[in-house]
Amino acid sequence: MQQTIAPADRAKEARSAPSQRILEHWTPDLTALWGKHPIKVSHTLHQSPLFSMEGLAALIDAYPREFYMLVHMGGQNDKKLWREGEIGSLSGKDVIQAIAQGRLWLNLRQTNDVDPRYAGVLDQMFEEIGIRVKDQSGFPTRSFGILISSPGAQVYYHCDLPNQSLWQVAGRKRVYVYPNKAPFLRGEDLERIAIYEVEVDIPFDGWYDDYALVYDLEPGQMLHWPLNSPHRVVNYDCLNVSITTEYWAHEALMGHRLNLANGAMRYRMGYAPQSRAVSGAGFFAKGLMVRGLSRTKWFAKSKKVHKPIEFKLDAGRPGHVVELTGRSA
Repeated sequence: MQQTIAPADRAKEARSAPSQRILEHWTPDLTALWGKHPIKVSHTLHQSPLFSMEGLAALIDAYPREFYMLVHMGGQNDKKLWREGEIGSLSGKDVIQAIAQGRLWLNLRQTNDVDPRYAGVLDQMFEEIGIRVKDQSGFPTRSFGILISSPGAQVYYHCDLPNQSLWQVAGRKRVYVYPNKAPFLRGEDLERIAIYEVEVDIPFDGWYDDYALVYDLEPGQMLHWPLNSPHRVVNYDCLNVSITTEYWAHEALMGHRLNLANGAMRYRMGYAPQSRAVSGAGFFAKGLMVRGLSRTKWFAKSKKVHKPIEFKLDAGRPGHVVELTGRSA
């Protein structure tokens, strides 16, 4: 099984990353709207051999188990079924075939840490964005993941804590982006996410769609939205391959510190904090509290509990799964 690569070796090997320009047709309005409004941007990543089906199959063949998550979403009539499993003995090519014929969702996490070629792509992404948007290139805490998902699969209504972008490589999907304020998103929701109490379970009502901005993404298009904007994704009737990039800008880091502190007080201490300010003496005190609690076993108890591994892919029937006795990931 492939191991993660030391930073020095990764930097050396990343020189082989494609030098083709990634961003295309950038206009001044995209710079003005970055981080303030959802924007759709043209890119060239779908033309790279790294993201061809052959390239992705080879990547899956060597992907470390601890860096991927495989989700089974059940049949068309199953509501919010979300079970985790593993690839089993299948080759990367067979995994992609299984996803194309099933109700599955494979997340290759931290691809930039696993393979230096993709680290080079991530660096180039942020370099090109940084040229166009001030202070958007030099984030040390940033990551790159690849999502391969079945026709008709969906990602339920949820919110991410870091800044995010979604880059479409193959297939088509529809993305619903909602306002990052109440009633679509409350401070309590962010607090619960921050202390790992919820993932995709923030409240959702069907009428929210009336106020969503809706985007159809095709290969060669990227969508970037304001920090913490709730969103959900529905694939069209085709295999989908997407890239997610995330990073922690200053606003996201300050918000995360606040949400950890407020969440600890609200859900662990029984005290309802009133302020969501990210400056001043109160925020400074909350930062000290988070720093102190992060070193204790008490704080560790609020961390996410790993879901059991309930299935593996069926080697004889593409798209089907074999049930396993539940065990932790």
